[in-house]
Parts: sequence; structure tokens; C-alpha cells
Amino acid sequence: MISVSKNINDIRALVPDGTRLVAVSKTKPVGMIEDAYGAGQRLFGENKALEMRDKHAVLPDDIEWHFIGHLQTNKIKYIIQYVTLIHSIDSLSLLQAVNKEAAKHDRVVDCLLQFHIATEETKFGLDQPECDDLLRHYGELPNVRIVGVMGMATNTDDKSQVRREFKNLHAIFDDLRQGFFANRAEFKELSMGMSHDWQIAVEEGSTLIRLGSTIFGPRDYGVKVND
Repeated sequence: MISVSKNINDIRALVPDGTRLVAVSKTKPVGMIEDAYGAGQRLFGENKALEMRDKHAVLPDDIEWHFIGHLQTNKIKYIIQYVTLIHSIDSLSLLQAVNKEAAKHDRVVDCLLQFHIATEETKFGLDQPECDDLLRHYGELPNVRIVGVMGMATNTDDKSQVRREFKNLHAIFDDLRQGFFANRAEFKELSMGMSHDWQIAVEEGSTLIRLGSTIFGPRDYGVKVND
């Protein structure tokens, strides 16, 4: 039997100061999230907007909801009133859409720029020219705040490749922090590392690790969730 609270406490014992744990609760029942909450966990990550909406409606108000999946523009309205951080801004058009919805609720929503650092073409993310174009328009968007970057490494057993990809993302983060975001204290988050590679991510400077199966057990792919 899975002990969610024990898993969280075991992970916390290994995670250094300066790195925060996002419990990825996608497809998991409310009861498991309540177990994690009871163990003191407050940051939860979801990748489906309607699933996040439904869980937010029945769970404590002090939970910080992080949206970590590919966000469709027509689903932003379901999360914009309460989402704490959107990890997955992968285009200028998406950032503009988030800004438009946030303005309707008089909010400034924190966002991370997602970069494509893996060899897998199926993963989403910006390249450098796309990032440069996005930043040229950032000043026109007062209802979003870019606070860092996110990336997913290649799903491989080659730890040296994973480490290279995380080093690459950290270099991108450093370049942006020293360049475009110089003297902006809010630009501080480096979101990288999942259940299979989080230890390497922490060693490479991650400030946010996104762990699902390590906490809640294997994902049940037979579970149907709203999107």
C-alpha cells in the first residue's frame, strides 16, 4: 500500500534548501491529495485544466496550483482565477492569451518559459529565436510576470545526456537573468526534474522539481480525466 505522507517525508529529507517540491497529482484522486496535504504539502501540479478546476473546487484554499502541461488557449479561463504558476509557456500567442484572461480578473499571473532541451521532438518548448521574439512583446503584457524557465530532459537511462540537457537549461536561465531580466528579483525559478531524473536536476540547480509517481505511485493510464 502506498504511503503518500511517508514518500513526501522521504523526499524532503533528500531535497536541499532552495529546491521546492511540486507534487504532480494528475489522474490521482482527491483522497491522495488530501493525504499529501496532511503531510504539509502545499504545491500541487496538474496538466489538465478541467481536472485542476474540479480539484480546486473541493480542496483547501491555501493550495498553490501549478499548471505543468501543454495549455490550450481555450482552457485558460478555467484556471486563471486561482493558478499560482504556469510552467509551460511555449509561445508568444499563449502568453498573450494568458495575459488577456488574467486582465479580466485583475490578476498578474506568474509564468515560466518552457524551453525544448530534449532530443524528443514530441516535447514542447521554445527555441532561442522564439524566445527572443516573445521577449520583444513582453512589455506589452502587464497581466503576466515571467519568473523563470522550465524544461524536460530526454526520457533516457543515459544520465550524462540528462545532465547535459539540464546544464543547457541552466545556461539559458543564467543568460536571461543576466541579460533581459537583470535586476528583476522575481526571475528566480528553474523548473526541471521529474520522478526519474530529479536528483540530477537538483545537482544542476533546480528550484522546482515536479514529482508524481515517486509520491503517488505509478500513473493509472486507464483513468479518464477531463481536459
